[in-house]
Amino acid sequence: MNPRETAFTNPQSPIPDPCFTVYPAIDVRDGAVVRLRQGDYAQQTTYSATPLERAQGYAAEGAQWLHLVDLDAARDGGYTLAPLLADIARSTALKVQTGGGIRSREDVARVLDAGAARVVVGSLAVREPERVAGWIDEFGAQRITVALDTRFIDGAWRLPLHGWTEVSARTLEELARFYADCGLAHLLCTDIGRDGMLAGPNLELYARLAAAVPGVAVQASGGIRNAADVAAARAAGCGGAILGKALLEGRFELREALPC
Repeated sequence: MNPRETAFTNPQSPIPDPCFTVYPAIDVRDGAVVRLRQGDYAQQTTYSATPLERAQGYAAEGAQWLHLVDLDAARDGGYTLAPLLADIARSTALKVQTGGGIRSREDVARVLDAGAARVVVGSLAVREPERVAGWIDEFGAQRITVALDTRFIDGAWRLPLHGWTEVSARTLEELARFYADCGLAHLLCTDIGRDGMLAGPNLELYARLAAAVPGVAVQASGGIRNAADVAAARAAGCGGAILGKALLEGRFELREALPC
C-alpha cells in the first residue's frame, strides 16, 4: 500500500483497548445470511443456516455482541429485522448492534424499542452529521454507532456516498473528530477496498484513526482473516472488530478471537 494512504495529521501512539469487543456479523438479505464483495449487491454470496441459527451459534461459542445488518433496508429504507431481534433476545443473551436504512429519529427509536442495544447509522451520518449528533445527545452515546465507509481518494481517506458515486466534502479524519467532539463513543470504520476480500485489515489506517479520536472505540471492519488479525487490530488501538466472511466460511472459530 502507498504509505500516504495511512496518513492522518499528527497521529499519537495508540493504546490497546482493555475492553476490546469482538462482533460476529450477520448481513441479512431476503431473509438469508449473505456477504457482499466490497458492498456490491451484484456480488453476493449466500450462506446456509438461518440468521437466527447463526446468531444462536455465535452465542454458544461465547459471543456477547452481534453485529446485524439489514441489507434490504440499507437499499430501500424501512428496517425489517425487528422480528429477528425479538427471536435473538428470546433465545440468546446477545447484545445486538444493528442498522440498515436508518434515516430518521423515529427509525432509531423504533429499532431500540425492538430490542437493539445500539443502532448503527451509516450514510446519513455522512450526509447530515449535525442531525446524527443530535441523536447521540438524545439517545446517549452508548446507543448509537456511527459507521463510516472509506476509500483513499486524491490523497486522503474520503467518504463515498450514493452507491459510492459521490464523495463527502469532509474527510474521514474531519468527520471522525467532529463526532468525537459531539460525544460519540462507538465508530465503525470499513475500508471499502478490503471489505469481503479476506486480505487483512488496514492496521495503519485503524491505528491512526484510533489515535485521532482517543476515547472513541473504533471498530475495525473489512479484511479480517483470522484470530491473529483480530489481535493485531486490538494492538493497533481499536476497541473492537467486525468478523464476517472469515467466520461464515469456517476459516477460524469465533472462540479463537474472543478476548480472554
